[in-house]
Amino acid sequence: MTHSRSALAACAVLALLGSASANAAPAPGHYDARLCVATSDAAPSCGPARVDWRSGQRVQVQISDVVYRLKLHSSQLDVVLMQGSMQLDEFSADYAWQGDTLQFADRDKGARYELQLGARKR
Repeated sequence: MTHSRSALAACAVLALLGSASANAAPAPGHYDARLCVATSDAAPSCGPARVDWRSGQRVQVQISDVVYRLKLHSSQLDVVLMQGSMQLDEFSADYAWQGDTLQFADRDKGARYELQLGARKR
């Protein structure tokens, strides 16, 4: 394959990956989910979560009294971690979809997140 064909093929793959990421977001609604968090090389810690997927790609992920507020953009998301009215953390990260699982990481803290969505509640 010539250099220009290789470059075109690479661009096509990137475009497909970008459109797959954009299309993978679920419809607005309530979902049961599982959130896994791993730090460093430790095995992930997982537990049930309630997800409220809103229009505008705004998401609330609740685990007990802790809420992750996510705002998805084309290739990055903003995360605000709240406990009650107190903000615990805030960061931005690249994200990717693997099927029904949203993956992102807080590189500064060495934390990796996977939000595995279940079926939409009716």
